[in-house]
Amino acid sequence: AGCAIGEEFMETGRDALVIYDDLSKHAWAYRQVSLLLRRPPGREAYPGDLFYLHSRLLERAARLANHYVIVPKDFDAEEAEPGDGVDGKVYKGPLSRHDAERALKAMENAADYKIVKVKGTGGSLTALPIIETLLGDVSAYVPTNVISITDGQIYLENNLFYAGIRPAVNVGLSVSRVGGDAQTKAMKQVAGRLRLDMAAFRELAAFAQFGSDLDAATQARLNRGQHLQEILKQPQYAPVPLENQVITIYAGTHGYADDVPLERMREWEEALNRFMATSYPEVGKAIVEEGRISDETEALMVKALDEFKAGWR
Repeated sequence: AGCAIGEEFMETGRDALVIYDDLSKHAWAYRQVSLLLRRPPGREAYPGDLFYLHSRLLERAARLANHYVIVPKDFDAEEAEPGDGVDGKVYKGPLSRHDAERALKAMENAADYKIVKVKGTGGSLTALPIIETLLGDVSAYVPTNVISITDGQIYLENNLFYAGIRPAVNVGLSVSRVGGDAQTKAMKQVAGRLRLDMAAFRELAAFAQFGSDLDAATQARLNRGQHLQEILKQPQYAPVPLENQVITIYAGTHGYADDVPLERMREWEEALNRFMATSYPEVGKAIVEEGRISDETEALMVKALDEFKAGWR
């Protein structure tokens, strides 16, 4: 029923999110009913069509293409009907916007017309299934089924949660098959170094727990990783603006937080965000508007971070 409601939003040109909380309970109930009906059990006693059941549900999520028409410039509605096009055409397909722009340029008095999206097109439905793992076993039947259907997974771990690392995301088991395509260029620029630093930290942390003597370079990497881990912690119901994320991660990966006591990292991060918003607001504005860190923006950001580091106590 929830998916059907979401499809109605999608097919009328709107964006919808359906959260399935959770498909593990759904699978257990389906297994019990199937066993009572004497259906042949398969792996972990689940019926053989469980994968088909989940894939059929989740693959109803989709992104519909935008359709465009060319209308007079004084057309006041945000969306048009298919018959409103002055040339009688509706531009469809993956190159619909490009085709409409090319047709507009070829028209006489092109300045008197504009391109408008057709009403009811371009909607989307996103499926977010939740799976409960038993004793952290991500290789069980239902988790592997759903992982193979979706575009990635975020694996949350109890141990990390109780250790105060929240959101408690296990980076090693969490995967995005979309990758950096879902990131802005600015986030890509800072996230690459962050991934390398965190990977090195986790690799070295396993050896550091044995208490063996570590050289200065290894200690510096461990220290950097601990500070980055603190930066990535985030309170519940406290979304962080893109510009603050980029600036804070840049500062962390370039060593501006290395000498800050771990217990004061939250205070340091809040002070940095206030300083950038009041003293250098043009940095955040440039990141948001350009979607990347240009050479000029980076130079100004380095100047701001040097100034903040010199004055923060």
